[in-house]
Amino acid sequence: MIRVENLVKKYGDIVALNSLNCRFEEEKITVILGGSGSGKSTLLRQLTGLERPDSGSVYFDGMDLTAANKRRLYEKRRKMGMLFQGSALFNYLNIFENIAFPLREHTKIAENVIKTIVTMKLEMVGLRGTENLMPSQLSGGMMKRVGLARAIVMDPKIIFYDEPTSGLDPISTGVIDKLIKDLNTKLKITSVVVSHDIESCFRIADKIIILFYGDIIAEGTVDEIRNSEDLRVKQFINGEPEG
Repeated sequence: MIRVENLVKKYGDIVALNSLNCRFEEEKITVILGGSGSGKSTLLRQLTGLERPDSGSVYFDGMDLTAANKRRLYEKRRKMGMLFQGSALFNYLNIFENIAFPLREHTKIAENVIKTIVTMKLEMVGLRGTENLMPSQLSGGMMKRVGLARAIVMDPKIIFYDEPTSGLDPISTGVIDKLIKDLNTKLKITSVVVSHDIESCFRIADKIIILFYGDIIAEGTVDEIRNSEDLRVKQFINGEPEG
């Protein structure tokens, strides 16, 4: 689904991404792990076309996003869904209007069809009946689920999750983890999850990529990461203060 080749991104003298090469497989859940300053968020911005690298390529759906003009880039980004860390709901719109927003912005679908689609997506995240509530009336976990309903409302080929379980209690984290796995299977989509929540990632990942100051230091299945002999990987996944 996505292929990254020799990706380099610098901010002044700081190398955020150092000639990265990696793949994100179709219909799989790939988790990008790493500590603060490791390059996770920078890589996410390159994958979604929000930022251009200094060099290298990001191939999505057969096209190099780094070389695309604005029109073609926007066309490809309509095939992407995004769950933001803070859900990014519009506080002045109710739940129905929040989820319907992308449909109204990018399509000419009839209002009765929009209503059906929104209801279906809310059903998929377990929140049917909340259409008339405001974001301020929801818990943190419910807001994440509304954000997820909005992310899938355009039936994307790939969903990007930016710290999907950040700030959630263990039960809400478990609910989000299950939704990510269930939606990936039911909708046959590709998922890319950026996180530092080790246990959550081990529950959902088909593949894990660990970044360390702009470099990939480990890549593989959950078992391969658990059994890594790299001392940096061991320190990170075990939460050791020294290593």
